[in-house]
Amino acid sequence: MLSAHPSDNPAPSSPVSGRSRSHRMCELRSATVRFDDRIVLDRIDLVVGPAGVLAVIGDNGAGKSTLLRLLAGHIGPTAGEARVTIPGGVALAEQNPVFVPGTTISEAIDLLLRDLRALERALQSAYVRLAESAPAERNPLMTEVARLHDLFEARGGYEADRRVDAALDQLGLSSWDRTRPVAHLSGGERSRLALGVALSANAELLLLDEPTNDLDDQARSWLEERIAQRRGALVVATHDRDFLDRFATDIVRIEGGGVRRYGDGYGGFLRARAAERRRAIERHEEWKADVTRNEALVSANAFRMAAIPRKLELDGFGHGAFRARSREHGAAGRIRMAKERLARLRADPCPPPPEPLRFRLDVGSDRRPEPTMRPSPAMPPSPSTLAAPGTAYDRPLVTVDGLEDERSGHCLRVDGWVVRAGERWLMTGPNGAGKTTLLSLLTGEREAAHGTVVRADGVRIAQLRQDTGEGGIVTALDMFARATRSARDDAAEILTRQGLLDAADFDRTTASLSVGQRRRLDLAIVLATPSDVLLLDEPTNHLDPELIDQLEEALEEHPGAVVVVTHDRRWSRRAVQRGARRVRMEAGAMAVL
Repeated sequence: MLSAHPSDNPAPSSPVSGRSRSHRMCELRSATVRFDDRIVLDRIDLVVGPAGVLAVIGDNGAGKSTLLRLLAGHIGPTAGEARVTIPGGVALAEQNPVFVPGTTISEAIDLLLRDLRALERALQSAYVRLAESAPAERNPLMTEVARLHDLFEARGGYEADRRVDAALDQLGLSSWDRTRPVAHLSGGERSRLALGVALSANAELLLLDEPTNDLDDQARSWLEERIAQRRGALVVATHDRDFLDRFATDIVRIEGGGVRRYGDGYGGFLRARAAERRRAIERHEEWKADVTRNEALVSANAFRMAAIPRKLELDGFGHGAFRARSREHGAAGRIRMAKERLARLRADPCPPPPEPLRFRLDVGSDRRPEPTMRPSPAMPPSPSTLAAPGTAYDRPLVTVDGLEDERSGHCLRVDGWVVRAGERWLMTGPNGAGKTTLLSLLTGEREAAHGTVVRADGVRIAQLRQDTGEGGIVTALDMFARATRSARDDAAEILTRQGLLDAADFDRTTASLSVGQRRRLDLAIVLATPSDVLLLDEPTNHLDPELIDQLEEALEEHPGAVVVVTHDRRWSRRAVQRGARRVRMEAGAMAVL
């Protein structure tokens, strides 16, 4: 049950007394949300207070967007309660807002400001009733007008459209013709439209879904400045670790339909998760020791029983009968109890936490990429671009020379770029600059129109693509086994050890997996694939911040060459601090920084 819908009730009867009594704006009690046969949120309890920043993290498909829509009152729980008391209104910026076909940009703005527009209409209606009222009716109507006016003014309602104009200008959307259908906008443009309007609504509760996605550095700085200045409560679903570190007061992690709340900001969350891992390791070690101890009890008492004769001659005092009974009621009883304990332990195992992420490279073998070059047929390689022979780790693995490619909507130009074993390359640049195209040329998936991409003989290249794809009818386990050339049982063991997918998802078709689960499957395949050159295209997409931290740590131990394309600020800073070389793509041209 949803006890109050903010957009339907712009002026609750006694909001202030309700808030002072409970200091709660939103409260979920055993709230469950089910779509068809899938439970997205399962009996969750959550309270949102009148201030602070509550950050929601979890894989894509875990239920973050659903939780925001539940808090906004856009959906109700299938079971349980969602209590919403927000006199100052709610603004929700969805990651992928959907509008009725034919909706113009101007109409979309009105829809996104629905509760403020409803309050404005209520105030105008009250003014009309006051003007048409008889003298005896004016006192209560004047009180109503004053109340609505105070609420509208507190929201800055008279300046709302000016704020929207300024916000869209900061987000690069000021040149739009607002009579244009919103369906003509790209997904990123629609999400920026929703973000700009939500920030302009001056709502008491602001709900943002991945607000830093699709923003350039200038727009991101503007967003963070606005959030730093605002008062009220903010609930934000984000993977942006810099944003989490700067703003989050509490973290809510969604996993398996449940939620868990952590205090003391993002740093407190990381410390708490590290402590949870230590406790999980301790519990696993205790469980193993208990199993070993009971196995030893069974073995030792079985040995003792074997040493006691089953039948003894009775002497005059009956000692033989006593010994036979002792054998039955002593060692046998201990064996029975130990076996029962073992059965309980094995029926309820305590598994260890997943192993730390590691990439495979056959470092121990003598097999190394040979310096023999295989040029693209377009033109022969230029010897001047090749490194002088040295150690195996100093040899060029991939060399790009005189490359020009005009088939991707721009002219991609790269010349004299050499990737050697052990090197780290960080590639940045605006969307559409040609970064993903260049990676496809490095792998050989795409042939260069002009110039050469030369790969050392026998070099192994693994790639984590930016796009996860739609999936198909093959199961996650079969796809992993096929991609890693593993037997199915071996593949299941590796996937279990990695901990990137739940065992319950192994036999699900890849089409039925969420985007986040498909991303984890792609990462699992790359982790298990031996490679000399590793290409990661936006590796932080669709992964929760905790897993991104683990991925960065895993790369520190990877001896192969790594080329990363990313917009993630924290990843870029850390990569540069650890010695990564930087290249920037601008309009198809590469510049080594």
